[in-house]
Amino acid sequence: MSQLTEKQKMLQGLEYFPSDKSLQQDRANAKRLCHQFNQFDIDNRKGSRKILKSLFGHCEGAWIEPSFYCDYGYNISTGKNFYANHGLVILDAAPVTFGNNVMIAPGVLISTATHPLEPDKRNKGIETANSITIGNSVWIGMGAKILDGVTIGDNAVIAAGAVVNKDVAPNTVVAGVPAQVIKTIST
Repeated sequence: MSQLTEKQKMLQGLEYFPSDKSLQQDRANAKRLCHQFNQFDIDNRKGSRKILKSLFGHCEGAWIEPSFYCDYGYNISTGKNFYANHGLVILDAAPVTFGNNVMIAPGVLISTATHPLEPDKRNKGIETANSITIGNSVWIGMGAKILDGVTIGDNAVIAAGAVVNKDVAPNTVVAGVPAQVIKTIST
């Protein structure tokens, strides 16, 4: 059996070392593309979209207002009519999948990465990552934080400032820290 690379470990949700040279190069490439995107002439949306398509694993007509940052980019997939306002950060060491008609307000953080609770492992620089799935017609409010391993169901609304650390059912509104259901949406 061959030994897995750190990237293979990362993509399989195993413990990995983000300090690996290959992963550092992947992050540097994503940072270059994010920088280009953030500096692009605002009147050239076609050029900006081209950068997003080259950065993301899958992109169907997404629009993101600068500034935008991500770790790898290739783990991000967007559906149709994806819109994100200023200041979106996606730490995509694992897949981050957005459905169709997703709207994201300013200052949202989405992070698949996490660190071990054991200090010895944490001090060695070990990390893990768990995928995040966001359904169709989801609205994520300003300053919300979506943590690793979460699935957000279709038509859900994440209130401004919420910290989502567990799955959100379809057709619900969640708010608070940690986020809790405050309302059901009738469809």
